[in-house]
Amino acid sequence: MTIDNRIQVVLIDDDPHLRQALSQTLDLAGLKILPLAEAKGLAAQLERDWPGVVVSDIRMPGMDGLELLTELHAQDPELPVLLITGHGDVPLAVQAMRAGAYDFLEKPFASDALLDSVRRALDLRRLVLDNRSLRLALSDRNELSTRLVGQSAQMLRLREQIGALAATKADVLILGETGAGKEVVARALHDLSSRRNGPFVAINAGALAESVVESELFGHEPGAFTGAQKRRIGKFEFANGGTLFLDEIESMSLDVQVKLLRMLQERVVERLGGNQLIPLDIRVIAATKEDLRQAADQGRFRADLYYRLNVAPLRIPPLRERGEDALMLFQHFADEASARHGLPPHELQPGQRALLLRHNWPGNVRELQNAAERFALGLELALDNSAFEGGAGTTVEMVSGGLSEQVENFEKTLIAAELARSHSSVRSLAEALGIPRKTLHDKLRKHGLNFADGGAHSHTDELD
Repeated sequence: MTIDNRIQVVLIDDDPHLRQALSQTLDLAGLKILPLAEAKGLAAQLERDWPGVVVSDIRMPGMDGLELLTELHAQDPELPVLLITGHGDVPLAVQAMRAGAYDFLEKPFASDALLDSVRRALDLRRLVLDNRSLRLALSDRNELSTRLVGQSAQMLRLREQIGALAATKADVLILGETGAGKEVVARALHDLSSRRNGPFVAINAGALAESVVESELFGHEPGAFTGAQKRRIGKFEFANGGTLFLDEIESMSLDVQVKLLRMLQERVVERLGGNQLIPLDIRVIAATKEDLRQAADQGRFRADLYYRLNVAPLRIPPLRERGEDALMLFQHFADEASARHGLPPHELQPGQRALLLRHNWPGNVRELQNAAERFALGLELALDNSAFEGGAGTTVEMVSGGLSEQVENFEKTLIAAELARSHSSVRSLAEALGIPRKTLHDKLRKHGLNFADGGAHSHTDELD
């Protein structure tokens, strides 16, 4: 049992008459109090961030006020404890202050003196808890910045949303392309929530065979089906007290979606072959790479389940929309890989940085991490993307070397990338590159590129 956070003052005194008089004084001042006759067991009932103060007599049978002070401060050194001393107990009062008591009152004392001390202690307690909350928020923000690297507006907004949603009990739907980091976001939501000490159970629904998906999720009793020889606890039940992460939820069959909807609405699960409804205390985080609304319109996903899941959606932006985050992430993963393999870190060259920014990253962060690992190992940095193919269909490689060589290579890469796009004329190609057509003609010839390789016309078209 814990003491309600609405209680502002816990008053402890073994003298019933004094306890009643002090309680009345505090109550008339509008304070919510809990009067107690003994101190034993109080510390176990107070949470570390309980927002109140303790007022206690020092001389009491059993646990005295100084023993209580020591026990309370072992749990929270910043909890204000006001001690009441008898007349002439000055040495005891000095000992109490050295032990960390917020204040002491010598009997007899005026009611105003008690109220003034209690109110000042409550103000201090509020300040302490506000600072703790701020430090925790900053810590969480720093942790999120480490997990979700990037300073683009999209990532700043995503981290802000995660911080806000983590503190709630709401189920969350994560939307993002393959490799964008959906499980990373799900784990962050769990680790920053009050469920952080509970289990985090991740399931890839798309990887489960249709024949076992219900048993995996809901569990089964012995004899539920052929081969079910003993009871199996399903993933939903196993996640009790924590968070369940369902990835690729769009791949679930309509029959399983019905059962999932029931679990979400009623927070109970029934094992296959069983009759008992098992209550669940779980948070569900679902993830998809598809437009579930469109899937619902096409009859591939239940509309009622979509609306149930879409209460708190989180969209993870694809890497191609995150600008220079790609460079920050690449260097982050490369440095991690270098440290892991005991190799000196490599710095990106200007031409390499430009190519990373130009890449479309169809595999998102997962693809980038793979490229960074190769880079850290000193292997060729090859990016699989048609936007990097030259007119003849050969990939333009990143090269090292001097600045002039890298600039030349970068220029060729940019022109080749635009050639790979669909341009109806040299004029449109020149406009896309932001250069005059005569300049484009010279550069095409210098780099051995031909407009006919990437479009319908020769590079001599429309130059005049």
